[in-house]
Amino acid sequence: MTKSNSKATLKKVFLESGIEVKPVYTYEDVADSGIADELPGQYPFTRGIHPEMYRKRPFTIRQYAGFASPEETNERFQFLLKNGQTGLNVAFDLPTQCGLDSDSPDAYGEVGRVGMTVDSLEDFEIAFKDIDLDQITVSLTINGSAIVLIAMYIALAEKWGYDISRLRGTAQNDILKEFIGRGTWIFPVDKSVKLVIDTIEYCAKHVPKYSPVSVCGYHIRESGANPVQEMAYAFCIAKAYSDGTIQRGISIDEFASRLSFNFDIHGNFFEQIAKFRGGRRLWAKIIREDYHARNDKSSWMRMIAGGGGGGLTKEQPENNIVRSAYYALISTLSGTQTMALCSYDEAYTIPTEKAAELSLRTMQILIHDMGICDTVDPLGGSYYVEALTDRFEKEIREEMKKVDAWGGIEKAIETGKIQESVSRQAYLRETGIQQGTIPKVGVNMFRREEEVKPVDFHPYNEEAAKKQIAKVQRIRKQRDNVRVNKLLAQIRQDALADKNLMPSIIAAVKEYATVGEITGVLKECYGEFNEPIFF
Repeated sequence: MTKSNSKATLKKVFLESGIEVKPVYTYEDVADSGIADELPGQYPFTRGIHPEMYRKRPFTIRQYAGFASPEETNERFQFLLKNGQTGLNVAFDLPTQCGLDSDSPDAYGEVGRVGMTVDSLEDFEIAFKDIDLDQITVSLTINGSAIVLIAMYIALAEKWGYDISRLRGTAQNDILKEFIGRGTWIFPVDKSVKLVIDTIEYCAKHVPKYSPVSVCGYHIRESGANPVQEMAYAFCIAKAYSDGTIQRGISIDEFASRLSFNFDIHGNFFEQIAKFRGGRRLWAKIIREDYHARNDKSSWMRMIAGGGGGGLTKEQPENNIVRSAYYALISTLSGTQTMALCSYDEAYTIPTEKAAELSLRTMQILIHDMGICDTVDPLGGSYYVEALTDRFEKEIREEMKKVDAWGGIEKAIETGKIQESVSRQAYLRETGIQQGTIPKVGVNMFRREEEVKPVDFHPYNEEAAKKQIAKVQRIRKQRDNVRVNKLLAQIRQDALADKNLMPSIIAAVKEYATVGEITGVLKECYGEFNEPIFF
């Protein structure tokens, strides 16, 4: 075969992001990138936000956990901490996320089914019993009712005597991605964003080491977006929160260093690494060039990144152990600050203790056995990785321009443009998997006919649900209801006056006002979101 014929028959390769991959990369592909002059810990932070990265301190291990009662959740927390976990990532059940109390008719059958139930401050007191909030950072994975749960965590810390000016932790609290990807929104888009900005403003003034919002490209990706869209939409969301906070007179350097990101990992190994390196560089430029930040820390793209559940399969579930190990490797090579790794059984159930322990050990093996912490950015200088990094920076920026053309992220969500874009991408991906054009080991290739293996499912604890309902009803009888009603009236008054609601909500939860009661007041003031329907 002649050389020309060989080139003519060479198969083209495209990443999920639509980027074509060349068969060979050389110095010419990165000559103009400037990467040779970049160092870790220096702007624009392509190679990592800290000079020594994991050599100084490994990434935080923060597995996602929380189910049924606060009592059971505390047991799982203690198990994870005993086995070497260095942070907590709290999962809440659907009623809590939607601002419903356990005895609400709309919560029937869902209390404690997936995630921890929280009705009042007492549930936090139980869940965090014997856990030192000064030593362990806690991430609250909550959205629609986030302002109430953040207020509750701060109230808990104050009650237990902690100095909240030193309190560290994170709340997911990214409501815009809920409209795109998950659906636990409650209020209209503008009022939902207002509540997020309330938390940012309050924390900037009173809890400066706390991260009040973790912008979640993760769930956008899990909903079907490709890697470029994941990063672009997340940055547009972060800009919307930043713009709103600045309009309240808070400078970019007063809050930007406490913004964080939650990103997804599944798919092509090098594509994932490059999207983070390119994204980190772009975010640094946005904060410095567009917002004129003076503090380098304001330009850091701090992130939690771990395996995405969308990459795991019910078929041949043991393969997910291998997948997750690769996801963890991608995360470390990408320069994450925190890692939460999906467990192999997460495609079909809440992880068992054994599965959670395997994920924990996977991360610990990377840190202690594999030498992953020995040097910073070990892939830096790779012609392929650097060329792809440059391409991702450009592609993410172009995707952000599309959102601007749709009227900005809030308008694009209100009209359903973003949802439509993600849904179309999800359809194309699923079609590709079903038709075999997108390979998936154990699903559309290397399948085997076998008997269905027994798997351990986390049982629904109906008894725990009954106890939770009894608990919240007991609390309503025992508390000072005259005081609670007065505080709920204050929240209503502040909401109608468009004031920051954090102070009045903190005061209310200290008196054991419930999540559902506070959310109910806000529904009366703000109304609820009606999702646009498109075909």
